[in-house]
Amino acid sequence: MLVGERRELLLARLAADGKVLAKDVAAELGVSEDSIRRDLRDLAAAGLCQRVYGGALPVSPALADYSSRTSIAVGGKDRVATVAAALVRPGSTVILDGGTTTLALAKALPEDLEATVVTHSPTVAVALLGHPGIEVFLLGGRLFRHSAVTCGAAAAEAAQSISADVFLLGVTGVHPEAGLTTGDADEAAMKRTLARRAADTYVLASAEKLGAASRFTVLPFGDIAGIITDADDQNVQELANQGVPILRA
Repeated sequence: MLVGERRELLLARLAADGKVLAKDVAAELGVSEDSIRRDLRDLAAAGLCQRVYGGALPVSPALADYSSRTSIAVGGKDRVATVAAALVRPGSTVILDGGTTTLALAKALPEDLEATVVTHSPTVAVALLGHPGIEVFLLGGRLFRHSAVTCGAAAAEAAQSISADVFLLGVTGVHPEAGLTTGDADEAAMKRTLARRAADTYVLASAEKLGAASRFTVLPFGDIAGIITDADDQNVQELANQGVPILRA
């Protein structure tokens, strides 16, 4: 089998099974594991998969640029946003992450809601301008353009003064084995910082993020109160079997 044919097979297997195990494919094709690992490394460099220990997982579509993501899975994000909005109680303090799902959540909040919102997303803060009863605190810092959020030392330091009831967290991948992931190390660190400032953390995960993975782990499943998702697939069942609370959207 030619190298190009082998890589096409790997991509097809990834799409069909949701993962590729280098050892199994090498045995099936009668080639070395090193050859399969090289194939996966090249495919990952081209943005076609996410390498993990022993193989590869589907790459998250949420790694696309911000403007492109506004048109991905709009219905699913709106359904997730509706369920998440119900977690924002009158009089509570909530931390809203950045990203397009959280932007949909900000727009889904009742216009007469009285609450306090802390966010490191300028776009989320602007979306709340039409909510006169919501007091908005915007954390400053270096702007990470992919998710339109602030990160870095200044943002992390500003977050230390927060005590919130709930943190509504956005990620780019949710996988039963790879966990909760995102594509940037600094953004992952900022998400962990914000999670430590809230009593409960819920993950916003529209269906396209289930079964996908990115490079950097955000939090272990044991540190979250639940995952809000519109997905209904094997990944959701495996997460539930692990004891992860699932809020259906």
